[in-house]
Amino acid sequence: MHLGRTTLSKFLIQQLQAEGKSDLAALLVDVAAAVKAISAMTAKGGLADILGSLETQNIQGETQKKLDVLSDQAFINTFKYGGLVAGLASEENDDPITVNDLEKRGPFLAVFDPLDGSSNIDVNVSVGSIFSILEAPKDRDPTLADYLQPGTKQLAAGYAIYGPSTMLVITVGKGTHGFTLDREVGNFVMTHANIQIPVDTSEFAINTSNERFWEPPIHRYVTECKAGKTDIRARDFNMRWIASMVADVHRILMRGGVFMYPKDTKDLSKPGRLRLMYEANPMSFVIEQAGGLGSTGRARVMEVQPDNIHQRVPVILGSRNEVERIEKYHREFDSGEDSKYSSPLFSDRSLYR
Repeated sequence: MHLGRTTLSKFLIQQLQAEGKSDLAALLVDVAAAVKAISAMTAKGGLADILGSLETQNIQGETQKKLDVLSDQAFINTFKYGGLVAGLASEENDDPITVNDLEKRGPFLAVFDPLDGSSNIDVNVSVGSIFSILEAPKDRDPTLADYLQPGTKQLAAGYAIYGPSTMLVITVGKGTHGFTLDREVGNFVMTHANIQIPVDTSEFAINTSNERFWEPPIHRYVTECKAGKTDIRARDFNMRWIASMVADVHRILMRGGVFMYPKDTKDLSKPGRLRLMYEANPMSFVIEQAGGLGSTGRARVMEVQPDNIHQRVPVILGSRNEVERIEKYHREFDSGEDSKYSSPLFSDRSLYR
């Protein structure tokens, strides 16, 4: 039992009701209900018919997993019938969905990635869900343009991680807070209040298989980290990569680090890999409210003006001092200050570059 401990509902009442935001509190309780449903499905694993891929692809051109579709439907049903959103947009759907029933329409827009890292589900590695809440237009149907708000306009955001325990990490602009699901009673209970990311770190997360496609500033940063004590960083670094943004960011939130999915030359049609609206913005909001930074390398993620609901951007987020260093390396490269990394004549060479 957890007598006296703060439940999610109690916390939201304390944070939002005094400001007349009880509708937002209720919506976040609905999000928690969808998370519980997805948590139950992921926990069954191979005991239920939820593993494996379908023969369909989403708008991103990615092969859908069975649990992708089931998770997407759990969120859609929660939002459509909860009476608190006017529309919703998902990674798994080409276009936003408008709530046509006026009696079940609310003042918010919900944007979400129902199952981040779903390639890991078949091998029983942590996956998650990411969501962002925006204000809906009043007295009319939402249009696509209404969703294209910069991250600074988010009213709330967060993620769930389905690991050894299920956690829901949220922010409403008053710090970042973590709640763990007590399966016996069905409540989310606060276990991590006012999370703060250490400003310094000796850990980074990046997919090094893409190293040959990186821009020089990222190559410079990772090379220095790998050199450790023998180079200018004067300390050794650890590298981690789970291939689930939720899992990688959660680790950083708990103990510090920097997560990088930078711009690269692997596919010139994509200026970045992660989706701005339902991955980069909500995660940056969560990270910034915990004292970290979220950047594209050249701009604050949450200040990027979206032009497409499925827009992709580079993402670098985590411990403040490391993100600032990476931004500095981008500025020096763009301005030509760093001659070694601005000119191919001075670049480090290997079999892969």
